[in-house]
Amino acid sequence: MVNRMRATRSHRNNRRSHHALDAVRVSKCGKCGAPHPSHHICMNCGTYNGRTVIDMAAKVASKVKKSEAKKKAETK
Repeated sequence: MVNRMRATRSHRNNRRSHHALDAVRVSKCGKCGAPHPSHHICMNCGTYNGRTVIDMAAKVASKVKKSEAKKKAETK
């Protein structure tokens, strides 16, 4: 069967005109100056709104330790 009240391409596209995504708002970190999304933690230094939320030095140290353990396991 044929849809009698079919929406034309023009009507369909007009309806979808509001579906476009906006560009991400980027802020500058107050501590390190790195760009980060607004209202999100700075993944460079781990701060949000002037407070340290994530200890990035400990995070990097644990990653290094994990990679060294993996290399050591591969050589055995």
